[in-house]
Amino acid sequence: QVQLKESGGGLVQTGGSLRLSCGASGDTTCISTMGWHRQAPGKERELIAAMLPDGRTNYAESVEGRFTISRDNVKHSVHLQMNSLKPEDTAAYYCAADVKIDVHPMCAHIYENDFWGQGTQVTVSS
Repeated sequence: QVQLKESGGGLVQTGGSLRLSCGASGDTTCISTMGWHRQAPGKERELIAAMLPDGRTNYAESVEGRFTISRDNVKHSVHLQMNSLKPEDTAAYYCAADVKIDVHPMCAHIYENDFWGQGTQVTVSS
């Protein structure tokens, strides 16, 4: 129904920057919130940043002030600008999107669900 694909991960030194991108394809009509999660080895997956359709944002305390989420509602893409990277930012980063029945009249019949990308690895070296 909805497919998400991330890109932009890589290896960077402490203090460096990376920009992650995610594009949605398939049936994008009913997409509501889009955002980013990350998961480090041995750790729980955590929400990093999210943006609602009206532009409201939520950031994890650990990244607030360093990361910035942006979104294009026409292209159904979402981006994460990551600055002042730290070794503790090392993780697999996942793009996520949820679909809601109230986004559009054509969405009234759908099953509300969350969709995930395949992940992109970010490694920050000391």
